[in-house]
Amino acid sequence: MPGISLKNGLISYYGNPAGYTEKEKAVVDKIFQNEELSTWLKSRSLTPEWSDGVMERLIAGEQITGIEPSAPLKNVRIWQLKPETEVRMKFISLEDMIREFGEPDPEHYRIAYDGQLGTNDLEAIYTRCNVNHPPGYNGHSLSMSDVVELYDGDSSEYHYCDRFGFQKINFESPEQTQTMDMSM
Repeated sequence: MPGISLKNGLISYYGNPAGYTEKEKAVVDKIFQNEELSTWLKSRSLTPEWSDGVMERLIAGEQITGIEPSAPLKNVRIWQLKPETEVRMKFISLEDMIREFGEPDPEHYRIAYDGQLGTNDLEAIYTRCNVNHPPGYNGHSLSMSDVVELYDGDSSEYHYCDRFGFQKINFESPEQTQTMDMSM
């Protein structure tokens, strides 16, 4: 049996499900990041994208291939309020947050997770971040007042975890939205 193989878009590394392909990209679990696999991927004109939890998702049988071109898979960041943040800000609805403290501010948050979860569906992300934390997740279970960011190389969308479901919010820090003043 060859050490590394590609069959039906799935990459196997010495018998372990290591990753999958998307066009010219290979999404591969970070635990397999090494020179041998990198060279093998490059020899097949695949650009590696190393991500946590890929093997775990493949073993669990999560659907991660066959993504529609109109809805490409995005990366996920989970933002949670910093431990030193005013306790009354934590675990409250968006309505209460805005009324008491204003719009959610990235200055009060830290990133608890940054990676791929194999889905853009917010409810599936909520379930995953409550039932079975992905590798690299270093926060509490996803709860009210947390923010889920779906992003790619071009843009980000932010969703506040509310009482029931999610509310899309503006959450960019000032340095992300600064524009040049051309009047000078």
